[in-house]
Amino acid sequence: MNWEVIAFIVYFVLVIGIGVYFFIKSRTGGEKEYFLGGRSVSGPVAALSAGASDMSAWVLMGLPGAIYLAGISQIWISVGLFVGTLLAWVFVAPRLRTFSIAAKDSITIPQYLNNRFLSKNIALQAVCAVVFIIVYCIYSASSISACGDLFQTVFNLSADGRKTAMVGAAIIIVAYTFLGGFNAVCWTDFFQGLLMLGALMVAPIVAVFVMKGAGFIAPTMTLGENYYNALSSGKMDTASIVTILSGLGWGLGYFGMPHILVRYMSIRSKKEMKRSQVIGVSWTFLILAMATVVGIVGRHYLGDQLVGDPAAEIASTQQLTFIFMVRGVFPAALAGILLSAILAASMSTADSQLLTSSSAFSSDIYKPLRKNASDKEIMWAGRFVVAFICVVALLIAMLGQKSIMDLVENAWGAFGAAFGPAILLSLYWKRFNYAGAISGILTGFVVDIGWAMARGSMIIDKANAVLTGNLGGLYEIIPGFIVSLIVCVIVTKLTAKPDAEVEKMFDDAVAMVEVDTEE
Repeated sequence: MNWEVIAFIVYFVLVIGIGVYFFIKSRTGGEKEYFLGGRSVSGPVAALSAGASDMSAWVLMGLPGAIYLAGISQIWISVGLFVGTLLAWVFVAPRLRTFSIAAKDSITIPQYLNNRFLSKNIALQAVCAVVFIIVYCIYSASSISACGDLFQTVFNLSADGRKTAMVGAAIIIVAYTFLGGFNAVCWTDFFQGLLMLGALMVAPIVAVFVMKGAGFIAPTMTLGENYYNALSSGKMDTASIVTILSGLGWGLGYFGMPHILVRYMSIRSKKEMKRSQVIGVSWTFLILAMATVVGIVGRHYLGDQLVGDPAAEIASTQQLTFIFMVRGVFPAALAGILLSAILAASMSTADSQLLTSSSAFSSDIYKPLRKNASDKEIMWAGRFVVAFICVVALLIAMLGQKSIMDLVENAWGAFGAAFGPAILLSLYWKRFNYAGAISGILTGFVVDIGWAMARGSMIIDKANAVLTGNLGGLYEIIPGFIVSLIVCVIVTKLTAKPDAEVEKMFDDAVAMVEVDTEE
């Protein structure tokens, strides 16, 4: 345990050091430098930063735990995420980077959407910023909760000790985000992404060798009838269709995830964009594949040890699969390094979320209200929001009863349904207008939240009785995304088309995308 403590301390010192380094380096930089790294991020750093900020602690805890418990049918989430990230890197990343430059060099997603229509009305920016703050409080709570689960399990902490650990993790996250801004977040994400991939690749391989050893005693293991079947019920019925669609639906989130989209905007050149695409897609494939392997190998290594433990203080004990497997097969010092990957996964997502919501508030709400505010004042307003959201997220993590997977699922769905259709249409539909964008964002957000709240309620239970199936259990991002897309199109068609100046900006941006020359 002492070696594990040392490993964690070294990790914390490194991330704080990165924050201090970029704080000193970028003190003379302005708003663009703090919130977007001056659009000078290299391809590999942008790719791994986007991946690490995407794959939070759920990829080491939630996803392996779901596969450990329910089996191969949970792989549809991985398939959906891989297809989604592939499509986003190919069809969204290059266009969004160029369009954001053409749209008055926008540095945030709300700012881009507003400038895309050359609107002076800040209503769209304000709506986006409010949605960001609400959803990121929930999303960041999942990362802080994961840190608490890790420390409680590794150091056998009480419930109060777990809360103290979450407070400590929150302080560390705020510290280096507060100090170094976008560059600090991207570089910590880069190293965290490497650590996450290394941990997921090494742990199951070593566990397999341990299980083949003469001294290994196979644990009691009772698998469900369809554990190795990609169809949850063993046949293509309504339940299996809902499971498949819900898993694939996760891929829709990439089109509207602000902390991932802003990475696309930060890449410094078209050449670096191509490098990012290859590295980003490859990293995501390996991460998702190995998380699946960890879940399967973990079930064979641990048996039924984490299935339905009524004495456990931590919700969804199966999410501890990775922790128990690593601690079982590695010496303490190496286990501490590998378990730091959970901290990396948690922090790499939380820091990105805090910075994205901070930039949305300071650039899209505070700056329009304080037109004469200096860059320094705007950055300090953003830092205040970082601290505020982290405090709220900490309270949600401490008081809430939801698992890491549930929190991530809710936040991912809200962002994907609200912003996905608007982002796609803004990049590919010349006729798309301001009214369609703000209507679609609001509708997608409301439908997603409404569906999530209704799942499992009496409303859905009664609907299932009529529909003879589990259609009400469909992941909320799917109905939210579809309805948002429909509303975007209908409202746009019913309202005036964009001005000639807006259409010209669209045409110029498309031309910039299509020119295959180095900038």
